[in-house]
Amino acid sequence: QVQLVESGGGLVQAGGSLRLSCAASGSIFSIYAMGWYRQAPGKQREWVAYITKGYSTNYADSVKGRFTISRDNAKNTMYLQMNSLKPEDTAVYYCGRGVYSTSLSEVAYWGKGTLVTVSS
Repeated sequence: QVQLVESGGGLVQAGGSLRLSCAASGSIFSIYAMGWYRQAPGKQREWVAYITKGYSTNYADSVKGRFTISRDNAKNTMYLQMNSLKPEDTAVYYCGRGVYSTSLSEVAYWGKGTLVTVSS
């Protein structure tokens, strides 16, 4: 049974930083692309960033230059370092494990999410 557990969310002031973690179990973590999505109140879930098996990364324009995605295969954990946070980054952040190794075009498994609130 694949499990993804997010942590690290919380309340932060605009301009601050947070680091989210996603701990994975139940599958071979290293061979799949992993990524982060978010869903703000009243909005659809949107993709934020992903990292491939080969450590290539890709970011949504809204977070490029502020967020950094990384993975530690030895710990079966993925991270999202979020800097220069803005109120519009407020959302529930979800971790996803891809179906493929080189893209996150399809997500096979989701975590339950962690709430990030950025105050102005």
